[in-house]
Amino acid sequence: MRASQFLLKTKKDDPAEAEIVSHRLMLRSGMIKKVAAGLYSWLPVGLRVFRKVESIVRDEMNKSGAMELLMPTAQPSDLWEESGRWNEFGPELMRFQDRHQRDFCLGPTHEEVITDIVRNEISSYKQLPVNLYQINTKFRDERRPRFGVIRTREFCMKDAYSFHSDEACLANTYQTMHDTYSNIFKRFGLKFRAVIADTGSIGGNSSHEFMVLAESGEDAIAFSDSSDYAANLEKAISLTEKPNDSSKETEKSSSVIATPNIKTIDQLTNFLKIDVQKTIKTLVVKNITNDKETFYALVLRGDHQLNEVKTKNHLKISGDLQFASDDEIKTLLGCHSGSIGPINLDVNLIIDTAAQNVKNFVCGANEDDKHIINANWSEVSNFETADIRNVLEGDLSPDGKGKIQIKRGIEVGHIFQLGTKYSESMRAKILDENGKDKLMHMGCYGIGIGRIVAAAIEQNNDEKGIIWPDSLAPFLVVIVPINLHKSELVRKTSEDLYNALQNSGYDTLLMDQENKRLGSMLADVELIGIPHIVVIGERDLNDGYIEYKQRLSSESRRIKLEETIKYIADEVQIIK
Repeated sequence: MRASQFLLKTKKDDPAEAEIVSHRLMLRSGMIKKVAAGLYSWLPVGLRVFRKVESIVRDEMNKSGAMELLMPTAQPSDLWEESGRWNEFGPELMRFQDRHQRDFCLGPTHEEVITDIVRNEISSYKQLPVNLYQINTKFRDERRPRFGVIRTREFCMKDAYSFHSDEACLANTYQTMHDTYSNIFKRFGLKFRAVIADTGSIGGNSSHEFMVLAESGEDAIAFSDSSDYAANLEKAISLTEKPNDSSKETEKSSSVIATPNIKTIDQLTNFLKIDVQKTIKTLVVKNITNDKETFYALVLRGDHQLNEVKTKNHLKISGDLQFASDDEIKTLLGCHSGSIGPINLDVNLIIDTAAQNVKNFVCGANEDDKHIINANWSEVSNFETADIRNVLEGDLSPDGKGKIQIKRGIEVGHIFQLGTKYSESMRAKILDENGKDKLMHMGCYGIGIGRIVAAAIEQNNDEKGIIWPDSLAPFLVVIVPINLHKSELVRKTSEDLYNALQNSGYDTLLMDQENKRLGSMLADVELIGIPHIVVIGERDLNDGYIEYKQRLSSESRRIKLEETIKYIADEVQIIK
């Protein structure tokens, strides 16, 4: 591609709306243009990267044995009503009516449509397993789209759906998809982790997220420093700590003390001069189902944080957990939030496993401005115990190997074992080997195409701009001529090398913009992130050389002109 014929407009200054590195650099390098909140156009340079992501994803999916199809973005409500998700899905589901007043939605995902296809096209166990995928547009009306293309309302996704005669068959395909996703992200040259994850609104039995490690990531992931264990913070298991000397501690007699204006754990530890691990905090939450409010008291050690997903899963509730207001707490318990404790508490009580290990602790007395010291669990009745806290860095790994580390990550892929969730509600059945009806088992597997582009930038950038892995670069090689308009030798050499590189299969950009100075062209090249840079000047050419530089390196090398293509071929790091 010749730069003079290519829509390439870069910006020097950081856009005011950009919150993270990838958003800033994608706007500055002319990869995307904002249309509205959460809606972006992919401009030519950005689309070239986008298509390379698509190509690798498609190649690996085809290798796995999956078959590509294409489904509509607009979906009729009756399919969603069959699955039970029409009313279950929140305002993220964009609903609308056609001219005949029939209800439709813009698909955020395609479980209903694919299940409808398969139940009408497949009737026998002999036709299974089958794995069908598409690369298509999705729409979710996000409340707060942000971070550029990482959280948008309209986005492109590769979503695959597999159908099976039994759980064992599903497990085999699930592992194949796990391996396929790992191959995909290795080909992108990204640092990633496959982590145990919550199934969320998609549902199902188990799932893994594929997280690209990045400080700007919205999600925290916990992993062992000595094994392959990794989980989203929502699902990371908190081990009950092994007994230590404190477990031999003799239980003391509790007493109530005055704690005027003490409302937080920090205030309490400072007031009593005690270790935060000797404090217990009680949080009151509520769940509303069918207009009925149910309150729960959740008890944690003072230095631990509540994990809402674990709590909801333990309580087997699908709606949101809401923190009770101070007025509701006062009405329900007779005190304000800073004075709640688990002793003599007349409400559904769940105690975190780590909190249950503490003896002679300090907790609220359920009376304003008062706390109990030397409290113990023998004084508490009618409670459940569950793991409802977030893991902490340094906790023991749940597999017994090493300790937990916590880093941030960007979710770029998610795979699920759905079981019979959709086939049961939508009556997707086959005849088994005995001629009897049997529900099909399902799996689904998603990858965010645009998210991968942004995640790659988050991992690969410097003060000059983007540093693309060879497999994702919009152009693999760029030719930067010096004084192209003044030197016929430079012009002819640049043209000849450009044609030779193109014919050898290398995506090449020729910076033939006669009105641009060398420094300006190099600044654009480094901002865009082209991995292999060839600078052609008359002085070097007179000696039979050109200048070669990798985007990753601060040093350039002089190489013989006739060896340029071979030299670049040796330097290319595309993982196939």
